[in-house]
Amino acid sequence: MQKFLLQTVIGTVFLVLAQWLAMVSTASAQTPFYEGKNILLVSGTDAGGAGDLRTRAVIPVLKKHIPGHPNIVVQYMPGAGGRKAANHMYKSVRPDGLTIGAMITGMVQGTIFGDTDVLYELDKFIYLGSHARYAPYAFLTRKGAGFDSKEKLAQAQGARIGAPAVGHSLYTMARLFAYMLDMKEPRFVTGYTPREVDFALERNEIDGRVSIVESLLTRNAAWLDKDMVNLHATMDIPKGLNHADPRLAKIPEIESFARSNQDRRLIQLFRGARDTGQPFVLPPGTPAEPVKILREAMRKAFADPEYVKGYEKLTAEPATPITSEGFEKLLRELPREAELIDLLKRFSGPGPLPQRPPR
Repeated sequence: MQKFLLQTVIGTVFLVLAQWLAMVSTASAQTPFYEGKNILLVSGTDAGGAGDLRTRAVIPVLKKHIPGHPNIVVQYMPGAGGRKAANHMYKSVRPDGLTIGAMITGMVQGTIFGDTDVLYELDKFIYLGSHARYAPYAFLTRKGAGFDSKEKLAQAQGARIGAPAVGHSLYTMARLFAYMLDMKEPRFVTGYTPREVDFALERNEIDGRVSIVESLLTRNAAWLDKDMVNLHATMDIPKGLNHADPRLAKIPEIESFARSNQDRRLIQLFRGARDTGQPFVLPPGTPAEPVKILREAMRKAFADPEYVKGYEKLTAEPATPITSEGFEKLLRELPREAELIDLLKRFSGPGPLPQRPPR
């Protein structure tokens, strides 16, 4: 009898224990991975700048779409055109899904140009998506310079083109425009801040410059309103997303001046590198579960009207995000031929422009 009772008690204990373990296991399975956790977001920008505002527009909506709604804390790590933060994400971050990198365009450009301070492999990052890709540019000259047609611009000898430092994206782009427009020995005057280039143009110190379209339409709206400049060409980034302003709609896009496959590939390389925008990344080796969760949350955030409205309010730019799949496709399609990259490097350097093959 005692043996029977002992067996009954032991059996009951094991049954209760099994039920308890099953309940704990079920509760654990139902607890979101990110519940009660913090995510550190490493940003390659300075606090308060345009790049920071773009990232800030994503954070609350992303948090809403991550199951468990973790806190997201920003750590700013500017430097080396975004490569400092990218190096940190690649070399120093534990791949546990609790640190996201908010990168900038320089991360991609540094790899393409083979910069010596790049310690990461672009194709080994895990991408969650990207945004802040809208960045149309225009090449213009002051009215007093007299270059009111492509022919006059091409005939001009030694036109002075203002830009920031050698290697700056506006400098490289100005040289690319000059090349495609067949300008004769333009002289690139550097050392300005982007705002100082405006003043230099107004003081007749320079004859032309490349301008971000949004700056032209806001900060320098008087140039268009008072017919102070001639617009010669634009570059749409992303391709095909031109500006709705009618004064810009009729200006030819830079690719219309290409006259060879090399010209087109050169533009594709430069445009594609800029088109990568500000990607969100995880370090290599991050487990599949947090990758899946964060990719889905980012996809939902980018499609959320709250994000679109908040982004456009904060930045005065249209929202142009792409998913992780779209971003990876963009990277795959970037031209990476060594000869083409070497050619583009010549546009970012201090030497004379490359000789363009005759028609």
